[in-house]
Amino acid sequence: MADSRGAQSSGARARDLGLAMPGEPGPLNAITDVRGVSVGMTTILGEEPCVRTGVTAILPRLPADLLHPVWAGFMAMNGNGEMTGTHWIREAGWFTGPICLTNTLSLGIAHHATARYMVSAFPSRIRRGLWVLPVVAETYDGYLNDIEGFHVGEDHVRQAIEQASTGAVAEGSVGGGTGMIAYEFKAGTGTASRRVDVDGEAFTVGALVQANHGLRPWLTVCGHPVGLEMPEHRLFAAERGSIIVVLATDAPLLSIQLERLARRAAIGIGRGGTPSGNNSGDLFLAFSTANDPGCLPEPARFRLDALAHDGLDPLFMAAVEAVEEAVLNALVAAGPMIGKDARFVAALDHDQLRHALRR
Repeated sequence: MADSRGAQSSGARARDLGLAMPGEPGPLNAITDVRGVSVGMTTILGEEPCVRTGVTAILPRLPADLLHPVWAGFMAMNGNGEMTGTHWIREAGWFTGPICLTNTLSLGIAHHATARYMVSAFPSRIRRGLWVLPVVAETYDGYLNDIEGFHVGEDHVRQAIEQASTGAVAEGSVGGGTGMIAYEFKAGTGTASRRVDVDGEAFTVGALVQANHGLRPWLTVCGHPVGLEMPEHRLFAAERGSIIVVLATDAPLLSIQLERLARRAAIGIGRGGTPSGNNSGDLFLAFSTANDPGCLPEPARFRLDALAHDGLDPLFMAAVEAVEEAVLNALVAAGPMIGKDARFVAALDHDQLRHALRR
């Protein structure tokens, strides 16, 4: 067996295996297909102690525009996890700044570092009384990672934010997904997108997931319960992970419509087989890059354009399909990994998956 201690990504994606994924993806099949959205990652690997963790940063606007509110909606499918900033999203319908994803015990430092980044980026405006409530979310990587060692530092968070780009997004064991496991296979970061038409106008929905959820027998691919045919290298008797889903779109939507879009992430992960178990933190955020109101402080009035509710079905389906594929991309991309206490987590075997689907 090849050395898998620091394995990160095979570079493959679900469509590379010939999987029949529904819908029309964007050019990159990534959340960065939504114009203006960028993603950066810091991957932290070390042997003594065993470190398998990192940070993923999603910038909903250009760095210079991160004090421009972004309309958003949030849903907790199962609340055994944390995403900060969501009380204000539910109250006001918007947030500002980057979204950062990391491990459970590094949530605090990621919040602190994101706030410090915003203060350093906009010192004059924030010192005049503006405040920031960063959106930071976590999943637990303590099976493979020395999570109690608190190895994520402020510099790692800032690096992920500052290196964010609008190009292709790395997948698998990278960024916040470095030490994550899904369906008892190595998983982590995954992304996908869909292009849809609403009344003759084209829009994009992109998804990025930090996949760390599910049990092997639940795993379903393209409607087939393939996990039942892959009993090797089982890890857990009960689910002990979570999944964070971030949805982005350029469609003009009200915050209540974005909350409705976020709910559809539950169907996307459900297509993969998970019932959203008791121990899982399944937290979903959706935001729109449309209706930019300009830099804070708020104007006296917001003037919003929005699609009618009757036009949302294509966007709902796009969210479901993109989330389903993003999870598969995380599984397909990740290589095997050896972590804390010499624990081994196998990668999803591509040939075995194709064979199971043929059966």
